[in-house]
Amino acid sequence: MTEISIGIDISKDHLDAYRSHDGAEKRFTNDRSGCRRPVAWIGAEAERIVYEPTGRYHRLVEDILSKAGLPLAKVNPRQAKRFTEAIGVLAKSDRVDARVLAQMGRVLDLPCHQSASAEMDALKELCVMRRALLKDRTAAKNREKGARLPLIKRQLAARLRHIDRQVTAIDAAIRERIKADAALTERFDILVSIPGISEITAAVLLVEMPELGTLDGKQVASLAGLAPVSRQSGKWQGKAFIRGGRRGPREALYMPALVAMRFNPDLKRMYEALRARGKPPKVAITAVMRKRVIIANALLRDHRPWAPHLA
Repeated sequence: MTEISIGIDISKDHLDAYRSHDGAEKRFTNDRSGCRRPVAWIGAEAERIVYEPTGRYHRLVEDILSKAGLPLAKVNPRQAKRFTEAIGVLAKSDRVDARVLAQMGRVLDLPCHQSASAEMDALKELCVMRRALLKDRTAAKNREKGARLPLIKRQLAARLRHIDRQVTAIDAAIRERIKADAALTERFDILVSIPGISEITAAVLLVEMPELGTLDGKQVASLAGLAPVSRQSGKWQGKAFIRGGRRGPREALYMPALVAMRFNPDLKRMYEALRARGKPPKVAITAVMRKRVIIANALLRDHRPWAPHLA
């Protein structure tokens, strides 16, 4: 039986869909009624529906297709672009992109997933807004240092107070939503039991890495972009470095790693041993971050809080 792969290119106004087994193409409007129509057109025999995330434009169709029980495979745009280059496709249009995504689904063993729940979507929106506010606060503080006019100083001070109030309100909303869900509360409590993992860091890990607890150590390190990538060819040996992965969890784990390497005896010894072997500070800190996320994954997998011997 020929595997049926569907490629959907999602834009602001349209969904361009392509069926791999019969070459059928269809365009739907990207609104609630239009996003319902592909369900019947796709059929129940599709092996996977491949699409790229497009900011807010993919959320509606993702939610509707997921609720219909269809197998969704969301791919990284960079991965899709490199696949397109690898098969020699030079043209660029919505229909071409849909065909390439369908072919990608047939050639590669892409994992399928269910879309995030409404609660997780809300938490993600809160975390994204919090991150934006922190960037605004940093920019305002930098401008405040160079301000000379009293008016500008007063406005920047007021802006900083306003941002602080907004961040406090978002933090409260994040805690409230997590406490309202028993499963999230259990996972949250396990994460905050790890020394150095704050409530906000735990929330970011829950939202940005929902796979925690279902992966092995190497997979979770790679997902967070904390696994070193080797570079060698023949006798040439280059320096390994981290790349890819999810930026949000990596940023959230940085400060806990700094705290852990100062106050956690085991991780402090780990950091100092790496430095004694000549590793640069950033490499040693990255190793501590990697250790933290691996521990978090193991605890969530086993449904148990942190204990000293786990460090």
